[in-house]
Amino acid sequence: MAIFYGGDYNPEQWPEDVWREDVELMRRAGVNLATVGVFSWARIQPDEGVFDFGWLDRVLDLLHAGGVAVDLATGTASTPPWATAKYPPILTTDRAGATRWPGSRQHYAPTSPEYRRLASDLVSALVARYRDHPAVVMWHINNELGCHTTYDYSDQAAVAFRKWLIRKYTDIEALNDSWGTMFWSQRYTDFDQILPPRLAPTSVNPAGLLDFRRFSSDMLLELLRMEKRIIRASGATQPITTNMMGAFPNADYWSWAGELDVISDDSYPDPRDPLSFRQAAFGRDLMRSLKPGTPWILMEQAANQVNWRPNNAAKAPGQMAALSMQAVGRGADGVLFFQWRQAARGSEKFHSAMLPHAGPDTRTYREIEALGASLAALGDLPRPGRDAQVALVLDWNCHWALDQPNHPARLDYLAEVQGWHAAFHALNIQVDIVHPDGPFDGYAVVVAPSLYLIRDAAPLVRYVEDGGRLFTTAYTDVVDENDGFLPGGFTQRLGEALGLTVTDFAGVLGAEAAYGDGSLGETLREEIRLHGAEVVESFADGTPALTRHRHGRGETWHLATLAGEADRLRLAGSLGITPVMPGLPPNVEACARGGMLTVINHNPTAVTIGDRRLGPYEYLVTLDR
Repeated sequence: MAIFYGGDYNPEQWPEDVWREDVELMRRAGVNLATVGVFSWARIQPDEGVFDFGWLDRVLDLLHAGGVAVDLATGTASTPPWATAKYPPILTTDRAGATRWPGSRQHYAPTSPEYRRLASDLVSALVARYRDHPAVVMWHINNELGCHTTYDYSDQAAVAFRKWLIRKYTDIEALNDSWGTMFWSQRYTDFDQILPPRLAPTSVNPAGLLDFRRFSSDMLLELLRMEKRIIRASGATQPITTNMMGAFPNADYWSWAGELDVISDDSYPDPRDPLSFRQAAFGRDLMRSLKPGTPWILMEQAANQVNWRPNNAAKAPGQMAALSMQAVGRGADGVLFFQWRQAARGSEKFHSAMLPHAGPDTRTYREIEALGASLAALGDLPRPGRDAQVALVLDWNCHWALDQPNHPARLDYLAEVQGWHAAFHALNIQVDIVHPDGPFDGYAVVVAPSLYLIRDAAPLVRYVEDGGRLFTTAYTDVVDENDGFLPGGFTQRLGEALGLTVTDFAGVLGAEAAYGDGSLGETLREEIRLHGAEVVESFADGTPALTRHRHGRGETWHLATLAGEADRLRLAGSLGITPVMPGLPPNVEACARGGMLTVINHNPTAVTIGDRRLGPYEYLVTLDR
């Protein structure tokens, strides 16, 4: 199958005499897939119970006749004005109790019964009409679920939160025990007394906040499942997707992945940041890892500049193609953009598109044409395989527990995980992102940075006992799943495998860490007691900083602090993992996809690799068919 190429298409924003030109220019650029209907609810349904599909019929017929397939969106991402005017409880409430009003997008509460009913009606009508349309090859549920309104603190959210807690704990005393509500006189006698973590005089119960974040992710997942049930109940058989947003902090994508036939992602690295391609690579590896062995789709990226940063840099010539090929090299079978034609009105009129305001005689459109031809020339691509030797643990629950006040130091968990990924990426060592429960089989090394909250350590321990190598960093194995300490303190699950016990933590600033180059502005260090581990490196005061321990047939390494960029790079390079391509110049990326090798120069200047010269943002693809 040819790789999907195209982008969001919003014909409802344009008069019909533009549509035919759109299709002609799509064909010229090699576009074969358009995402249609993402924000079309108001046009499809002008009032409750009233549907207007005539215009959409004509759009889908026109695209099909032009050889462009359709990823048909369900349109539920933004409620029309009539809906919120008729049913105000659809709107969300912030922590301070203020209503978030319409006039923007995604102004709906995920728990709102009115929203769910109206969204279900829309999806049911849409799928009934188009399930057999020859243009429709995929269903696109909602859009960037939770992007603006993950957290709702309204009364209806409170009701839904209590129901979620009752399902989880059953008994109020079980909740009190898990949350530790004897602290600060917070003990509940009835679930009806529990509220979302609204604005309070100081910090709220950390276990309660952790559960609220779990609940909020689950409510978004319920919306995904609701729409999926409607699509499948209709008899529609096309694959189902929803566009994710990299390591989006507010939603546990591990729990979402199994609901989707195709993983898809939105990616907007900053062209002004010369290392933003590393952040992009992390997102690409995450998407591939969510559904191993299955190609995914880059659903959105910018053809040039975005409009929502304080200052919006243009992509350099070739940079758009380089980032697109990075996605393909890391498992994508689709390269799409937001959007096809640049909007003439609204908040995103300065956001670039495949077809700019100035038309096809522009650098952006010429690059879009060239990329389309390059992608078509690739032909059939190998499925993503097990090309990584390193597994990097990522846990959203850990992020939610750490993204709170009252810790020894501020710790950005997602940045810590991404920092370790960047170190391996700089060495051209391929990485899979893995769930904290694994599977870990076959990896040479598992790296678990600051795995503060552990629900079940058994999979990691078994991996080591069976001969694996585990590398952990400070603030690992600190609390249980409810953000509480176990009897005995810290490292109660991994301590035996690590050959040590952490006895205390202290926040330190810069050089106070007394380890490495002291480049981190704020970090922490641990006091540890050894139980068999050997000291590999020490802090300046002679206490253990890096340890190694044999356990079973494997070994563990533990770093009793947080490492800066240079130390992460040094430590990652010391693990003995073979790069995809060794000896490449800085900022040149190599990634493997089965029998496909992609080499990309992310530098604004040319580089020489062997006898080959790669120009700025130039790439080279080798396919071993």
